[in-house]
Amino acid sequence: MMQTSHIIIAIAVLIIVGIAEWLHARKVARVARLALGPSGRASRWTIVVAPSRTIAAALATWGLLFLLTYDPVEIDKKPAKIASNHLLVLLDVSPSMHLKDSGAQAQGISRAARAGEVVQGVLDRLDMENTRISIVAFYTDALAIVQDTFDKEVIRNALDGLPMYTAFEPGPTNLQKGLVKAFEIARLWPAESATLLIVTDGDVAPSVPSAIPSSIADTIVIGLGDPVKSSNVNGHGSRQDTMGLRQLATRLGGFYHDGNRKHLPSEIVNSLTMIAPRIGDHWSERDLALLAVGIGCSTLALVGPLLTFFGRSRAFTREIRALKPLRKEVIA
Repeated sequence: MMQTSHIIIAIAVLIIVGIAEWLHARKVARVARLALGPSGRASRWTIVVAPSRTIAAALATWGLLFLLTYDPVEIDKKPAKIASNHLLVLLDVSPSMHLKDSGAQAQGISRAARAGEVVQGVLDRLDMENTRISIVAFYTDALAIVQDTFDKEVIRNALDGLPMYTAFEPGPTNLQKGLVKAFEIARLWPAESATLLIVTDGDVAPSVPSAIPSSIADTIVIGLGDPVKSSNVNGHGSRQDTMGLRQLATRLGGFYHDGNRKHLPSEIVNSLTMIAPRIGDHWSERDLALLAVGIGCSTLALVGPLLTFFGRSRAFTREIRALKPLRKEVIA
């Protein structure tokens, strides 16, 4: 919902810039013949400059204020009592997820921290009014740490890279138990209402339960960690098992994405059954704010050069061009 304070500030800017344009026009009128020729008139199109700059300043102000305070996960509407969409995150919390070989920066961040960034990139594009989010953490066992929530703070806390492996008995990572737990939760939902997002470094056995719930419409397997160089953890080398994760995605009827350095491509996220409002049928407030900033800033940036090159009338411009050779002769 559009914040009233942003609109009030934008209206104030509209009034202030409008007054400034009016004062500027009065000053220009005094020296119009010097700048614009004997007629004292600019090109006809310049009549739209003052209102265009005024409106552009207001649009840019509102758009920038909105984007400055915009929280993509925060919901503006009261959540629906019955969710039509579900996002089920199956999160690897094994010790290997705390190896620091992920992220776009050269020094790297932990795989767990990168997992939070990648999942957050998906959450930013969810329709939080109609979507519930569940998170199942797995290591040697599996636990549902968040179930059917729309609370952004709960989600963020679950994805902040805490060493949750301490809640499990030590041992080999068991993806099988994680999938069993996730499928157990998903079976309670309507058919094709959920997206399964598996986030792991692939340091697991890629076994898959045979019966995939009908509620899971889309599956994405996101791999983390360096896929080339191994890092030592608990006495063995660990690196992203790209081949194993691709096989896992194939068995689940989904697709694999290397999330070690890049977020999920927009075209993939937008194609998911759960993703809204993009909802491609209408514009969101964020889209409107981006459009307002684009139009407002572009107009303010282009008006000056346009006035410089095309602001004078054509007749006066031709006269100036005709006088240039004479000026050169006089100077010579």
